[in-house]
Amino acid sequence: MSIQKRLKSLGPGLLITAAFIGPGTITTCTLSGAGFGYALLWGLTFSVVATIILQEMSARLGIVGRLGLGEALRQQFNNPMAKAVAILLVLSAIVIGNAAYETGNILGASMGLAEITKMTELHIQGFWSMKIWGVVIGLAAFLVLSFGSYKYLERVLIFLVTIMSISFIATMFIIKPGFWAILKGMFIPTLPSGSLLMLIGLVGTTVVPYNLFLHASTVQEKWKNKEDLKDSRFDLSLSIILGGVISMSIVITAAAAFFGSHTNISGASDLAEQLKPLLGNWAAVFMSLGLFAAGISSAITAPLAAAYATSGILGWKAGLKSKKFKAIWLAILLIGLAFSLAGSSPIQAIVFAQITNGILLPVIAIYLLIIMNNRNLLKTNTNNLLQNMLGIVIVIIMIILGGKSILFALRVL
Repeated sequence: MSIQKRLKSLGPGLLITAAFIGPGTITTCTLSGAGFGYALLWGLTFSVVATIILQEMSARLGIVGRLGLGEALRQQFNNPMAKAVAILLVLSAIVIGNAAYETGNILGASMGLAEITKMTELHIQGFWSMKIWGVVIGLAAFLVLSFGSYKYLERVLIFLVTIMSISFIATMFIIKPGFWAILKGMFIPTLPSGSLLMLIGLVGTTVVPYNLFLHASTVQEKWKNKEDLKDSRFDLSLSIILGGVISMSIVITAAAAFFGSHTNISGASDLAEQLKPLLGNWAAVFMSLGLFAAGISSAITAPLAAAYATSGILGWKAGLKSKKFKAIWLAILLIGLAFSLAGSSPIQAIVFAQITNGILLPVIAIYLLIIMNNRNLLKTNTNNLLQNMLGIVIVIIMIILGGKSILFALRVL
């Protein structure tokens, strides 16, 4: 197939990229560049490679096995105890991880709205501005999920996020950063003092656990035969690399705007400073609209993804008309809203959500590796030795980083 035809067949991979380019990515990458310059770019390089490897497995499961990851997990274990432990661990990771993401999504959208309304007579003064907008975002997500289709809204929101992403890439070229310094940051691992949790956050905002469930399901609609694996891999690799470039551009522009200045980044207007070389006084508008769009679109899709994953694992009927399905997404939405209202620092809460998912990722990845070696399910398309080795290395690295971050949080280190 020609490159032109392959470009026309892009789909599920772009959906995965759109899912991880949200408020968490913008905030975490900005704080990484502001606090540590280019030093943690290698974390994004690792994340992009890890995402491609793990999502390729998920796509192969969907295309060849014709199963979602949740359904495959139910079929994997014959021993009732082993099945119960697997379901409990994966469900815990999905519920905790998606609830954390939902908190960040609602806060990101609220932060964008609060900044937009500062420029109008609608601005609500004081501490309660973020709280009120959080309730509005939560209610909007509830209404969209309750009444079904949001395709037209989604297109508008994705368009706004795309414009903002292009703005970051364009700004990166305008500021003319040091080429060799960027390459060094991308490929030579360093861990400056105090950067461990930020590194975990960069991984958690890129290698998103629920995307492994989402991808296995969406590829089944796009491709039907194992001969389509090449197209799927092209779609995935191109899309994830594009997402990686966007994430890295945010780190680079933030490093140019903030590194060494000890600036306190606490809201959308602070995040917008890095876009001023390109957009000038319009930077705050673009950043606010982008945060709002990324936040509310993710606030809708995160509970939905959790509901699909949970329904698949438990063997429940998936669909917006199912009461059990509705109960799952509603629970995730309410938990996210509650945590978003409880905190006072949106930036810290958003970054914490990414760190949480980075720590939980190995749980899902381990079970994915087990499923991808099931010959009864995948026949000759099980993982080869190289794929298993790469998957194991990713899991080991994440377990080490996650373990260190937990010890750090407990003040053991």
